[in-house]
Amino acid sequence: MSYSGSTNDTGGNGGTPNFRPHAFDPGLQPELFRGVSTRRAIAFFIDLFVLAVPVILACLFILVFGVVTLGLGWALFWLVWPATVVWSLVYYGATLGGPNSATIGMRVMDLELRTWYGAPGYFVLGAVHGLCFWISISVLSPLVLLVGLFNSRRRLLHDVLLGTVVVNNSVRTQITQTARTY
Repeated sequence: MSYSGSTNDTGGNGGTPNFRPHAFDPGLQPELFRGVSTRRAIAFFIDLFVLAVPVILACLFILVFGVVTLGLGWALFWLVWPATVVWSLVYYGATLGGPNSATIGMRVMDLELRTWYGAPGYFVLGAVHGLCFWISISVLSPLVLLVGLFNSRRRLLHDVLLGTVVVNNSVRTQITQTARTY
């Protein structure tokens, strides 16, 4: 059986396939990745605080509501875990998929999530990124952080799986503005 489609899939490169190059090269642009690991750890704690505050407030509300209803309101505590998962998925999806491609903690630390070819994040990618992060940190806690030390783009395990990279936002903005040819 033979393939009857076009045989010109080389992209005009003289026989080599037409692949997208990585948008961020740590060899040519090391300033994009300078200090990303440390800033990312600090951003994690900021995001953890942002995620925890509404959950703690909801638990306090259920506690008080349970006292007022003589214990009947405490049955709502079973909703805390599913609501926390939904809240975190919406948070990561909306922030990483938003116009800044960064969570609140990442914005404070001047970081930005990009795909390996340079495109900004989108809602589904952000939600899956958060989900993969929490799963990998739960299962492989210290090992997931070690992956970032052994690659030049400082990508963690979930970044490698999803094809994303975290870069310094201000440096990326300067590089893309100087690259424009108007």
